Amino acid sequence: MNPKAISLEEKKLRPVVDHLNDLLANYHIHYQKLRGCHWNVRGSHFFTLHAKFEELYTNALTTIDELAERILTLGKSPFSTFKDYVSNAEIKEVDTIGMKDVDMVKAIIGDLEALIAMQRDLLEITSEAEDEGTNDMVNAFMQFNEKQNWMLTAFVNKA
Repeated sequence: MNPKAISLEEKKLRPVVDHLNDLLANYHIHYQKLRGCHWNVRGSHFFTLHAKFEELYTNALTTIDELAERILTLGKSPFSTFKDYVSNAEIKEVDTIGMKDVDMVKAIIGDLEALIAMQRDLLEITSEAEDEGTNDMVNAFMQFNEKQNWMLTAFVNKA
């Protein structure tokens, strides 16, 4: 797609697309971490966390698709290899096998904090590019993550 078709300037969009691809890479690592937590959670919080991790990875998968499609809408190609995801992500992989349930939650909280920071940066970049469509999308992702961060933090403080 040509950005001009949606009334945007390609030159202004370069940093937007670069940061969207970085966010996409981070979401892929976050998604896989959530899957690992879902599969490997054990203990007294199993039923609560098994369902919560599934809710979160389902949301992350939808977010991944929306990010990739937005990058395509802006006329560029999204990252699509694990090599790209791992090399461009700030979020790091973890081995969830044998991990304590509360430590899993803490790892996800760390991911959410990182994603929120990236999303706040991206909001500034999209504002500068006058890209309200991307701004609106990222803002919705950030609001979801803020709420999940609050909920998971409350859970850890109780556990």
